[in-house]
Amino acid sequence: MISKMITITNDTGLHARPASLFVKTAAKFKSEVMLQKGDKRINGKSIMAVLALGVSKGADVTISADGIDEEEALNELLELVSLNFNE
Repeated sequence: MISKMITITNDTGLHARPASLFVKTAAKFKSEVMLQKGDKRINGKSIMAVLALGVSKGADVTISADGIDEEEALNELLELVSLNFNE
């Protein structure tokens, strides 16, 4: 398993469209993807869980991937977040 902390910098945080993009990207991979904010850890492939996490602008989150394509999954998700979900 690999993981990395990143700060959410887009204006809306992980709500609606950004959350949907995160989940769709995570779902492309066979690896398990987890998203953690504080002590709450959720399945990064579940739109309901991602929305319920309540990630707003400026929040630090940890993205983790575990499986055969974990590096590719983590790198693509980190890039998506760092590009502010192409907003």
